[in-house]
Amino acid sequence: MTNHFSRYESILDKLHPSFRKVILYLVIYLTIGTTCFYFVQNQIQGKKVNGVLDSVYFCVVTMTTVGYGDLVPNSATAKLLASFFVFSGMALVGMVLSKGADYLVEKQETLLIKALHMRDKVGPSVILEEIETNKVRYKCFVITATLVVLIVVGTVFLAEVEKLSTIDAFYCVCSTITTLGYGDKSFSTKAGRIFAIFWILTSTLCLAQFFLYVAEFNTERKQKELVQWVLSRKMTNVDLEVADLDNDRVVGAAEFVVYKLKEMGKISQDDVSLLLDEFECLDVDQSGTLSTTDLSLAQSS
Repeated sequence: MTNHFSRYESILDKLHPSFRKVILYLVIYLTIGTTCFYFVQNQIQGKKVNGVLDSVYFCVVTMTTVGYGDLVPNSATAKLLASFFVFSGMALVGMVLSKGADYLVEKQETLLIKALHMRDKVGPSVILEEIETNKVRYKCFVITATLVVLIVVGTVFLAEVEKLSTIDAFYCVCSTITTLGYGDKSFSTKAGRIFAIFWILTSTLCLAQFFLYVAEFNTERKQKELVQWVLSRKMTNVDLEVADLDNDRVVGAAEFVVYKLKEMGKISQDDVSLLLDEFECLDVDQSGTLSTTDLSLAQSS
């Protein structure tokens, strides 16, 4: 028993801190939710297969807002509990579980890049540069592949175990991962609900991450297009006047870089003003440059 516990602790220690936090919060949420719904199981109507299993299943369906309707609260107490757990569950999914999913996708992204460059025998620096350059694109590839696998697995399971037709199984999968949860098709067997506990959590979260990465990819693409336009656009006399921050009728390298970064949308005039104010505060002798003497005087004052 002690060996099993120490082995479990060693596995947790190897996990990333953010992923450990996800597991902890999820376990706490499901434990409290399952306990609460188990004690009011007589106040929840619908097709039941096992007290504890139904409570966990109802907790997951509530947290992910799938809400099939195969199990529904029919008392004031059960309805209040469901209302509390749906809001807390949505907060958990939004703030915690998505971070865990992002961490897993990044791990798979690294493995994908290593596999693509396996024959090239490139070093870690090349792999890191590739990840940084095409990070969002690879995230989209990984999450799309994962989503397709989850859809196929869910469809096959519903067809084989729940005995649904292929069309009905696919329809149930789509209504589940999009959290529509019409309720005319759902998991009604013991094996089905055990599978649903894990599959619903991963598939709904995976779809949410998919749309997030697609939006991020589109934003990054537009940003790159803007950068390319700024770099290819010819400077005019008007641009020089705007870029001349100190009004000395010439534009230095620093002023040129700041102006171009502003055009690219990477910084704003407010950012520049705040930095210039900080510089003036540190430049105690008003020489226009910073030295160790300036820093010492600024700290002492």
